[in-house]
Amino acid sequence: MSAAEGLAVLMFLSFMGLLFTGFPVAWVLGGLAVLFTALAITLERFGMIEAGVDWAYASMTVERSWDVMTNWVLVALPMFIFMGLMLDRSGMAQRLMDNLVKLFGARRGGLALTVALIGLLLAASTGIIGASVVLLALLGLPAMLAQRYRPDFAAGTIAAVGTLGILIPPSIMLVLMADRLAISAGDLFLGALVPGLLLAGLYMAYLLLRAHFDLAAAPAPKDASPPTLAVLLGVGAAILPPLGLIFAVLGSIFFGIATPTEAAGVGAAGALLLAAGYGRLSVPVLKDVLWETSRTTAFIFAIFLGATAYSLVLRGLGGDALIDRTLLGLPFGPDGIILTILLATFILGFFLDWIEITLIVLPLVAPVVQTLGFDLVWFTVLFAVCLQTSFLTPPVGFAIFYLRGVAPPEVTVGTIYRGVVPFVLLQLLGLALIYRWPALATWLPSQAYGS
Repeated sequence: MSAAEGLAVLMFLSFMGLLFTGFPVAWVLGGLAVLFTALAITLERFGMIEAGVDWAYASMTVERSWDVMTNWVLVALPMFIFMGLMLDRSGMAQRLMDNLVKLFGARRGGLALTVALIGLLLAASTGIIGASVVLLALLGLPAMLAQRYRPDFAAGTIAAVGTLGILIPPSIMLVLMADRLAISAGDLFLGALVPGLLLAGLYMAYLLLRAHFDLAAAPAPKDASPPTLAVLLGVGAAILPPLGLIFAVLGSIFFGIATPTEAAGVGAAGALLLAAGYGRLSVPVLKDVLWETSRTTAFIFAIFLGATAYSLVLRGLGGDALIDRTLLGLPFGPDGIILTILLATFILGFFLDWIEITLIVLPLVAPVVQTLGFDLVWFTVLFAVCLQTSFLTPPVGFAIFYLRGVAPPEVTVGTIYRGVVPFVLLQLLGLALIYRWPALATWLPSQAYGS
């Protein structure tokens, strides 16, 4: 390892360390880019390294940042964020909860299954993890605790189901991944659809089996009545509008009618219509949603700019070449290298947010995957599933802290940790299934585009 590559390693370790200071990530990334550029120039003057990283090299950040700002794929981000936030305020989830409880509430584990189904619909229509977890907690947690569900089982269900939106399209994570790897966002959307539904199916199967064999985890209600025709009609009326919106967004992409960016516009317009149809659209609500959309978009793009500068300097110091050599030099063969990358991603998810891993780590390992001859869409879906675990693993696990922020006092952080363990194992099982059968991620894009 050369001295410049050693400096690249130090740059990455510094990033890991500074994350725990609580300083904004975008400033950490940009600040380290400036600091290590100055350090590289100083060390090169004294003949200690040969890196070629100077202020002229670092100034390419401006050109690359401009490319980010003019990227049409990224136009989908604020519109998908707007769509999710508007649906969050539309009352859609409350209507679903009221009707699905009447349908499934009479059976053991019915409330948990109801929460899972609502979470699946939210995932396919919002994709905002914080909003999904908080909304599911406010709607489902009091009902489950009132029905004497075990707190860890109830909390784990909500935290895990709320994270499905990061994988099931339309997902802002998949949009970012498509941009970083210069691949089709439509391919990623279609590639992640079956794995996302597979993971949701694993969750629901676990919930039903756990409720059946562990009677204390999800007791059956004592006063529930069997569903009637009126209940079924109510469920249909509650489910059809969000399903129509999901079909309009994903169907327009699948059938080649619209690009993901155009489909995001369809989704944003559809969310407005749903909110208006439910009587929840008003000037204060619209103002609040626009403000939250702007704030979230600005947060993501600030990290984009910081990551652009950081990645440029890291590559200039030879960090990408070092990673290539290290991974390709592993004595495990191609499959072993892929598993090593996924294991490292899983471990990094304990400490880093998915945005940093997507913007920094994914572009560094993707060339190695292509060199080994693996399908990039398949690998990216694997990477996305692996990143989903980061929302549930301590100490960073954001879904855990979203839930704790709105949960009653008896649902402690320890309670939530115990509840999410089975779901993390299910996520790893889903990851293994997708790894074993790549067609789960590649079949749908091949059918849509014939390649």
